[in-house]
Amino acid sequence: MSEIGYAKLKTKLNLSAFDPLMPARLAPVTSVTPTQHALLIPAKVAPKNDLPLSHLLFALKHEGTNLPLLSQALRKISAQEILAAITSSPTGAYIRIACYLWEVFNQQELKGSPTVTGIAANLFDPKKYITGPSKRNAKWRVNFNGLGSLDYCVTVERSARINSLLELNILQKANEFLSRLGPTASDRAMSWAYLSETKSSFEIEHETPSVTKAEAFVELLKKAHFTKQLDEEYLVGLQNTAITNPLDRAIHYRHEQNWLSSPLRGAAGVTYIPPPPEIVHDLMKGLVNFANVSPNQMDPLVAATVVSFGFVFIHPFMDGNGRLSRFLFHHALCQSSSLKNGLLLPVSIAMKRNEDAYLGALKSFSEPARKRWEVIWIDGDEYRMTFKSDDSIYRYWNATACVEFGLEMAKQALEKDLREETEFLAKYDLMYRAIDSVYDVRSKELNTLILTCMEQNGKLSANRRKKFATTVSEEIFDAIEAEYLKALG
Repeated sequence: MSEIGYAKLKTKLNLSAFDPLMPARLAPVTSVTPTQHALLIPAKVAPKNDLPLSHLLFALKHEGTNLPLLSQALRKISAQEILAAITSSPTGAYIRIACYLWEVFNQQELKGSPTVTGIAANLFDPKKYITGPSKRNAKWRVNFNGLGSLDYCVTVERSARINSLLELNILQKANEFLSRLGPTASDRAMSWAYLSETKSSFEIEHETPSVTKAEAFVELLKKAHFTKQLDEEYLVGLQNTAITNPLDRAIHYRHEQNWLSSPLRGAAGVTYIPPPPEIVHDLMKGLVNFANVSPNQMDPLVAATVVSFGFVFIHPFMDGNGRLSRFLFHHALCQSSSLKNGLLLPVSIAMKRNEDAYLGALKSFSEPARKRWEVIWIDGDEYRMTFKSDDSIYRYWNATACVEFGLEMAKQALEKDLREETEFLAKYDLMYRAIDSVYDVRSKELNTLILTCMEQNGKLSANRRKKFATTVSEEIFDAIEAEYLKALG
């Protein structure tokens, strides 16, 4: 089966953009047929000729909006060719979109074009994509409704999983859940959430935080609720707060190349290379603009995920990017006012529990991006790295897999982690009050015994009883186990 549309453009024009996830192929079918790995196209629907513009217009109509491929392809299509196409069809929606994008990506005007007519065309089909506010381009009658701007725009497809997770109204349920707890229980749950979020965020990076580091990150998380527009100065300050080693503290976005590596030696050990330093500032400007307005223009969890993953893919600092990316998830939620002041969804706990899925979401972008770099190992930590693509792969990335993951982690953080912890605290309170009202036990010892009993599914072992035998009687040990059974009910 021969490739057409985006896949054909990529091969014919030798483009470095990622392969389309669902390539279109000619097949002996009677109608356009999506399968698990390809979009099957009957001959009657396929492009009528093999010109790149014909495949591009076909792709826009049948495959959707792939900005990296469009960006690279339209820079290789001449003004004369695209002017001829719009002149012959001034009302066509897809040629108008192509003309609009051609001017943006080539940074020049198509002179001598006819006056276009027809219903305004959306760049992204709202039925297929999560979209942002619509902004009309009057000349081409095209509505830009992407997530961000054409300086930095991500794509999020409306997968069945994303649609079902959005329908859950996770943030609304989180507010309702914590409101039902009452102020005392809610405060205790949040104290646990901040500490556990901190611990898990470090553990994701295979690090155990010192008391100083943990306290610094808790304070960082609390700053998420302060109304503050992101900019380079603010992000540098946050990085300085998150990093305790003074030598690793940044004074601006990075001006040198960094990379992530595995234990393997040489080029094979380089697992991800973020964008070259000369385009970092421009990419961060686009991401920051998105972060400052998006939480109030779309679902805040979608915005939070895009900001978090977008930040870690750009990797604007030499250290602390992972931790800051998870802070920015919370920052976006707080800036949207969708979570009451002080509330926090402990998503890093869920991420740590689902590390393979987290890695899979990261790899959805990092693996194809790594292939756009030539890496030659010289010696030790010295490499020669050559970027074989352009900024479009970092500027216009597909965030669908990341958003699916982010929404799922928010769901688990609420339905599993927060609920389990509040249930644990409620059972602890019941047991403590019941024992304390009857027996005279030191508070510290009673706390330890109750927690041990709960962690051991209602049992206090012989060794544990022996350790406290000089101050706690067998009757009290038995009573604690009995209260555990009552608390279960």
